Amino acid sequence: MILSKNHDIWYSEYYMDDDVKLSLNLEEILHVEQSPFQKIQLFKNKTFGVFMVLDGYTQVTEKDEFVYHDMITHPAMAVNPDIKNVLIIGAGDGGTVREIARYKTIEKIDMVEIDEAVVRACQKYMPTTADILDKEPRLNLMFRDGLQFVKDAPDAAYDLILVDSTDPDGPGEGLFSVEFYNDCYRILSEKGILINQHEGAFFDGDIVEMKKAHSKIKKVFPVAKVFGFNTPTYASGYWYFGFASKVYDPLADLKADQWNALGLKTRYYNTDLHKGAFALPNYVQEILASVEV
Repeated sequence: MILSKNHDIWYSEYYMDDDVKLSLNLEEILHVEQSPFQKIQLFKNKTFGVFMVLDGYTQVTEKDEFVYHDMITHPAMAVNPDIKNVLIIGAGDGGTVREIARYKTIEKIDMVEIDEAVVRACQKYMPTTADILDKEPRLNLMFRDGLQFVKDAPDAAYDLILVDSTDPDGPGEGLFSVEFYNDCYRILSEKGILINQHEGAFFDGDIVEMKKAHSKIKKVFPVAKVFGFNTPTYASGYWYFGFASKVYDPLADLKADQWNALGLKTRYYNTDLHKGAFALPNYVQEILASVEV
C-alpha cells in the first residue's frame, strides 16, 4: 500500500491481518506495471535504495540483497564444489545468477523465470543485481513456467537446483508441491542438491507455509535440512532456506578449506556462519519436528 502523509509518500507491507507493517519512505516511484502474472513495483528509498515489490510483498532491496543471494548460492557450493550444471528457477532480479556465476567451475546455468517483465524492470532500475543477465556466456535465460520446465527436463540433468521463488501464492504456488519436488529429485544428478525458499518461522501464516514445504520435501529427499539468515526487510527480519540432497549432509560434508581456498569475497556468507545457520532456535526446531511426513 502507498500512503501520502504530511507531504511524504510511504510504502507499507502489512503482516498478520494488517496489525503489523514494514514502512519505507519513498524518494521516488520508479516503475509500476501489471504483468500477466503479477503487479510489479519498483521504488527508491534513501536507506534501502531501489527495491522491488511483487503483489504487495517486498522481494529485494539494494541495501540487503547480498544476504539472500549469498545464502541461496554459497552453502551448496561449499558442500559440493564439483557442481557443474545449475538450474535456477525464478530469480528475476538476477542476484542469484550473479553469485553462482562467480564460480569458474560451473559449466552451465539454466535460468527459468516465468515473468519477463520482472527481468526487464530489474535490468533497467536495479543493475547491481540484474546486469549479469545479459553478460554471462554460460547463462541460458528462458521465460517459461518453471513447473513445466522441470517436468519436461531429462533425468539427472543438473547438479544443483536453486528455487528462488516468490511466496506460495500467485506465480510461485506450484513450486511448493510434492509433484514439483519429485521432478526436482528426478532431474538432479546422484549427488544433486536442491535449495528452496522455505518461508519464515515467526508469524502464523509463514509457519503454516514453512511446515507445508518441509513436509513435502521430507517425503522426497533423504536429506532435508533448514537454515536461516537475517534479512531486515523480510517479515520478522529472519528467513529460511531448505537444503535437500540425495546424499550430502550440509554440515558433515562441508568442504570449508576447499571453499575458502577459492578466495571469494562475500559480504554475508562464510564457512563458520554456514555451520551456525543450521543451528536453529528451539522454537524453529519444534515447528519442524511437528511436521508429519
